[in-house]
Amino acid sequence: MSGPIFNKYDPFAEGDAESGINESDNTGSDYIHIRIQQRNGRKTLTTLSGLPRQYDPKKLLKAFKKEFACNGTVVADEEAGEVIQLQGDQRLKIATFLTTEGIDKNIIKLHGF
Repeated sequence: MSGPIFNKYDPFAEGDAESGINESDNTGSDYIHIRIQQRNGRKTLTTLSGLPRQYDPKKLLKAFKKEFACNGTVVADEEAGEVIQLQGDQRLKIATFLTTEGIDKNIIKLHGF
């Protein structure tokens, strides 16, 4: 039973030639990723990564905190660079804020449940 349906595919594997996934698709340099992470109980954390170099993460964080009335921080990550973390589920608010600032909505990817 080695038909096309039974081919092994690992969605969490790194991009390689066998799976047909290009590693450049997973780097995040082309897209802005907005994710949500579950903390304790009902608490959540929203992360923003893949921001273009022309935008200052600290200034954006200050604007987000003032606009959304939440707390946040900028964390340095080895793979993703500087990541903005905000308390609560702020995914849609961040996406609309970035589109009003002139970022194309086609490069913004929302992740989460």
